[in-house]
Amino acid sequence: MPGSRIAGCVARYASRLQSAIGDRHHVASPLGAWLLLALAGPASAGPDREALTEVLGCDVEAAAAAAAALLADPHAEVASAAAAWTAPRVTFTDTFRDWERALPSQVETGDLPDQAGLDAWVREHTLGLISKAPVKWGPDLFLVLASALATKVSWQVPFELAPAAELGETSPWSGRLNQVLRSPKYGHRAFIAVSPEAGDVAVHVALAQHGLQVYSVAAGHGVPAGSVLAAAHQIACADAAGAAVARRRLSDLPLGTGPAWLLREETSAAGGDICTAVLPAWSAESELDLSRPGLGFEAVKNALVPDPAPWQARQAAMARYTRTGFEAAAATMFAVGAAARLPGRRRVADLRFGHPYAVVAVAVDGPRPWQGMPVFSAWVTEPDDAADDAPADA
Repeated sequence: MPGSRIAGCVARYASRLQSAIGDRHHVASPLGAWLLLALAGPASAGPDREALTEVLGCDVEAAAAAAAALLADPHAEVASAAAAWTAPRVTFTDTFRDWERALPSQVETGDLPDQAGLDAWVREHTLGLISKAPVKWGPDLFLVLASALATKVSWQVPFELAPAAELGETSPWSGRLNQVLRSPKYGHRAFIAVSPEAGDVAVHVALAQHGLQVYSVAAGHGVPAGSVLAAAHQIACADAAGAAVARRRLSDLPLGTGPAWLLREETSAAGGDICTAVLPAWSAESELDLSRPGLGFEAVKNALVPDPAPWQARQAAMARYTRTGFEAAAATMFAVGAAARLPGRRRVADLRFGHPYAVVAVAVDGPRPWQGMPVFSAWVTEPDDAADDAPADA
């Protein structure tokens, strides 16, 4: 299955996950959860297979093949791992063991680790960004499926620092913060896009040194978080894959304050309309319950363990967006257990990420299965003060 179609499936799952999380400040990895569902899918049958097909956005066998391809051909800037552990004391059905043997070779299998072992696996495969497993080990635990994703990248060109007042008078953050991030003249991209989900939106793209692009997308005040995140995924996946994204020409927009920008005119010898951006630094840590109806894990439980048994599905995620780079990680677990010109006029759009907005990190310039794949997403409502986090000897 083409990578762009899988990216679309993950983006649709992200909308499903977002509706369950709501509009609180958070970070998540829809891909981390989707991978577990895709790996478990071939074990399902009947209504559970139908439910997983709907949640995954494609046939379970196609999803499993896509998950195998992602694990077999990892992205250089996205650490990825998966595991399926069982307790040696438990006798599983032949169907379960057939499914287990058919897992991709990259999926770690074997005896279920204890709590220290689960935590160590999470630390190893999230580059140390997450220290503890999202599920608790207990003597009744007999099956755990796990996935981990992580990235640590530096921007090609670091942000500049700017007074928080540049977020605008209407921003609830301009009075709370001292400094924010301002896009440099080169090395970043910014534009105003047309979104059917959220209307016209401000878009800023920070380019990592290798293989990752991080999209920040802000709509007008009052647009629901789910709509903005859906727009962010659509724009990020399309743009990262080289597809056309509908954009607004600045000359077609009225001067003055827009949904997430200030449009003005200035005299410049350089000519050509431009977009700049100011946005806050931010960080988030989230513990997400994935056992809610509609997220697919109930069907996974029924497929792997038909008998009644307590189960849980959880994700621990973190992200940090700073002047110099971006880092993020997620551990997801399912457990059963128990040149000069003449001066002219040009328009400048100062994009202002001064109220809650969406962020999507997309893998690029890597193996084909990863191209355009949304890896992490966030809804930013609690910004941090920007700081000069460059090394002292830089």
